[in-house]
Amino acid sequence: MKRILLSLALASAVSAQAVEYNQVQPDKSAVNFVYKQMGVAVDGKFKKFSSQLSFDPAKPTAAKTVFEVELASVDTGAPEGDDEVAGKPWFNTKAFPTARFVSSSVKALGGNRYEVAGQLSIKGKTQAVVVPATFTPQGNSAVFDGAFTIRRADFSIGEGAWAKFDIVANDVQIKFRITASAK
Repeated sequence: MKRILLSLALASAVSAQAVEYNQVQPDKSAVNFVYKQMGVAVDGKFKKFSSQLSFDPAKPTAAKTVFEVELASVDTGAPEGDDEVAGKPWFNTKAFPTARFVSSSVKALGGNRYEVAGQLSIKGKTQAVVVPATFTPQGNSAVFDGAFTIRRADFSIGEGAWAKFDIVANDVQIKFRITASAK
C-alpha cells in the first residue's frame, strides 16, 4: 500500500511540474541559412516567420508545431541579392509567399535531444524531413535549437540557368533558434 501511495504522490508531483511551451517569442527567435556560392560559405536569414508550438517535455510524443517563413523577408546581406532570390527562378515569392513545416511526430533521443519529423513545403513542392533539435529550459521559457540540410533542387529553388550547382551549391543548411514561453 505504501508503494502505491508513494507512486501516486510521485506521479502527481510530476504532473504538477508539467509545463507546456506554446507562446513563441519571435523577437528572441531566428531562422538562418548557410549555402556555398563558388565554394565560399554564405550566411543569410529570414526576418519574418510565425509558429504555432505545443511542447510538454513530459509528453514529447504529443508535441506539435506548424512553422511558416515569409520568403520575401530573406536577407542575403545585400539588397540586390534579396531581390534576386525573391524572384521567379529562386523563391518566386509572388506565387509562393511562404515556406511551411508541419510536424507529424516527435521522437525523444535522450539528453534533451529530439527528432521532429514532418512535411516541408517550398514553392509548391513538399518533402518529408527529419529535423534534429535540442530543448533547453530557461525559467518560464525554453529554447529549441536545430539545423538540417535541404537540397534546393528538391524544391525547384534556382531554376533555369541556376539549376546547375557549379555556382550555387545544391545543399542549403537551415538553422533555427525558437524561444517559447509557457502560458
